[in-house]
Amino acid sequence: MRGLGVGRFGIGLALALACATGSARAEISDNVVRVGVLNDISGIFQDTNGMGSVEAARMAAEDFNGGGKGIKVEIVYADHQNKADVGSAIARKWLDVEGVDAVVDVPNSAVGLAINTVLRDSRMTFLASSTASSDLTGKACSPNTIQWVNDAWATGNTTAAAMMQRGGKDWYFVTVDYALGKGIEAEATNYIEKHGGKVLGSSKHPLGTSDFASFLLQAQNSKAKVIGLANAGGDTINAVKQAAEFGIQEGGQTMVAFLLFVNDVHGMGLKVAQGLQLLEAFYWDMNDDTRAFAKRFAARPGMNGKMPSGNQAGVYASTLAYLNAVAATGSDDAKVVVPQMKTFKGKDRLFGETTIRQDGRVIHPMYLFEVKKPEESKYPYDYYKLIATIPADQAFRPLADGGCSLVK
Repeated sequence: MRGLGVGRFGIGLALALACATGSARAEISDNVVRVGVLNDISGIFQDTNGMGSVEAARMAAEDFNGGGKGIKVEIVYADHQNKADVGSAIARKWLDVEGVDAVVDVPNSAVGLAINTVLRDSRMTFLASSTASSDLTGKACSPNTIQWVNDAWATGNTTAAAMMQRGGKDWYFVTVDYALGKGIEAEATNYIEKHGGKVLGSSKHPLGTSDFASFLLQAQNSKAKVIGLANAGGDTINAVKQAAEFGIQEGGQTMVAFLLFVNDVHGMGLKVAQGLQLLEAFYWDMNDDTRAFAKRFAARPGMNGKMPSGNQAGVYASTLAYLNAVAATGSDDAKVVVPQMKTFKGKDRLFGETTIRQDGRVIHPMYLFEVKKPEESKYPYDYYKLIATIPADQAFRPLADGGCSLVK
């Protein structure tokens, strides 16, 4: 077996999961299935992804338990540092040297699009469970890629539709200046303007911004009914905290976070986040299955009681779906595994009724939540109240409009 030691990109020590006795099928390369978790371990996405995603992948491998065929699984991980060139170099090393069979997670759309290009038509599968760019099922569509959880089309269109139904006609955007933010703003703007609303302005900020004062003052002065935060992670947290200092919501404007997770709300606290509107694909406290998963996750090493984000749940679900496809086909080659994954239609324990389409888009219900007031929260991480459920067939861009010609 080739070594998987710590390289110059910080690849984590492999977690060898000899899930059952016996050997894997001969069609499985090196007699082991290696899944590489690639994400932001030390930057603005470390709470919503980071080592929590690694633990989620490990949980999937443990629950897979060899797939009834003694298939051995190893989980490795690396930090892409939110840099496309770093992420691409890691993926190439995993592909050419380390014998990794699938890449999972990858928050940051610029990095995800770069990985998508590297792995196209290779033997590796890309489980883009945290990459939000809609281009993955549009102009950048690849036969190697499955996109779980969320994307810019769903985030932009579905959130805009839900808010406009509640009277939010006039908008102002505070947008991170890279692929993710631009994609969300473009999708939301398209929906808003087509349905009689107006976009009164937009401010662009760099990734990792600490001072949002000038952007928020422009949004406040616009008098827009809705201020849309087209960013994620630490950027969203900083923007919401500073908006609270300016009294923006008290002044009658509604704040909408397009990509916010329960970990972000925990970090800023209910006093600051209360009243915030957000769209999620997963919430730990939705039902018995999500709660059971969340409690197991919270007890994992290093989690210290933290509940999983939607992205971390997506790592678990996509990794387990991939491993089940490996067991079904006896192969870890993307040309065999991905078509098998696309045959799935049924209930996923964490995401509900789920279909994996021919363009690689996983469709499932989405949920509009409002963050509770402090007095409404009854126990740790009891943060959301459900406002609306968006059915799977309405939450994502229709296949016919996806621009993806991969239909086999």
